[in-house]
Amino acid sequence: MTQWQGRSDFLASLTSGELLFPRGAQLAIAEWEAPGTPPGEEPLWIAPLHLHHHDDEAWYVLHGTLSVRVGDEVVTAKQGEAVIVPHGTPHTFWNPSAETTRYLIIMQGQVHPLIEAIHRLEQRDPETLQQLFQQYGSELLD
Repeated sequence: MTQWQGRSDFLASLTSGELLFPRGAQLAIAEWEAPGTPPGEEPLWIAPLHLHHHDDEAWYVLHGTLSVRVGDEVVTAKQGEAVIVPHGTPHTFWNPSAETTRYLIIMQGQVHPLIEAIHRLEQRDPETLQQLFQQYGSELLD
């Protein structure tokens, strides 16, 4: 048995922006921030309405509030609360308050690789995005 005194693939400081997603794992955890929605304006969607065919996704609010559309229901989680969206459920999320929200996002299976692939895209037209979502076992609904 090896005992680590420093860096390990199984340990991360999420507050320093690291992602915890060890090779071979089906679960990733990251700390993210969401800018606030100015009063009277449309929400700043963090993700478009979509679903994952095989992967669950969850959020735990560290500071602020986070609204999550889960199917036809909208839930707003405050500091210390969590939301889990089961696979196959349409969802999107946003920060409904004016202040920045900090949260942990817990991603199963192909969710984090999908997000990385979206960020690498040079062209984000609806057709390209839909094909990318399908490639990662997900479906873009908007």
